[in-house]
Amino acid sequence: MQGFRTRSDKALKWAFIASLSIILLLILVPVFHAIQLSLFQSESFISNKNWVGLANYIRILNDVVFWRSLWVGLVFGLLTIGLQVFLGIIFALFLDRSFPGLPIIRGIVILPYLLPTVVVALAFQWMLDGTLGLLTIWAEQLGFGRPSWFENSYLAMTVVIISSVWTWTPFVTVSFLAALQTIPKSLYESAKVDGAGLWSQFWHVTIPMILPMLMVIILLRSIWMFNKFDIVWLLTKGGPSSATEHLPILAYRRAFLQYDVGGGAAVATLSFLILSVLILIYFYYFPLEDKESSN
Repeated sequence: MQGFRTRSDKALKWAFIASLSIILLLILVPVFHAIQLSLFQSESFISNKNWVGLANYIRILNDVVFWRSLWVGLVFGLLTIGLQVFLGIIFALFLDRSFPGLPIIRGIVILPYLLPTVVVALAFQWMLDGTLGLLTIWAEQLGFGRPSWFENSYLAMTVVIISSVWTWTPFVTVSFLAALQTIPKSLYESAKVDGAGLWSQFWHVTIPMILPMLMVIILLRSIWMFNKFDIVWLLTKGGPSSATEHLPILAYRRAFLQYDVGGGAAVATLSFLILSVLILIYFYYFPLEDKESSN
């Protein structure tokens, strides 16, 4: 029996090492390949490559388009993450209560997250169509005329943010709901005995108990939204006038539409470095481990 456990433990260890090695290869190989491409000048992935060293990075960093795209990405990321967290907590608190039809409502809430991104983009494009769009007709009936949703910079960014929040808030909601259901009811009862109202219970019981989940959600959503490409490209393609063009769109446009593979790879590499620095700063100020428990 002891020998069987030993062999089983060794098999699990080697399976873990093999899985970890495959994951690292899938992550590191594309990263190193992108860095390699950024050091060459080429028009496509199969054309001749000319070594230019850091010239692509110097060219990109001196381009105002890069800094504008970085700013657009930061605005897009901060607003979408903030709204997702805010709405996710509200919906989770609502779904944590008991009322008739709760299982059905919980199932409906998760539906937007299950839809393919292309379906979401097509649905929003249909609703915002300048001639037959449902929201366009409603806006006209309310006296706002027919808004040019995808021709106005602010409206286009608003559409991208709302569609992103609508799609990924269910994930945040379910995560917070799972965290809320781990909170012992005795904590709320003790808070009531001490005279705490609903607002005080929320700030002094709920928030501290779901704080680890909150930190993880902000970290994950920051990574995903900073690199989000599909919903932005499908809705606006970075327009109008680059108003919704963030770094992933800029990297794609450089590499595949402007035939500047080295420049696109440099943008992607810089985006990776910026995100890595932001994550390190986040871990420094908001460590996922409880400092008190680690001591």
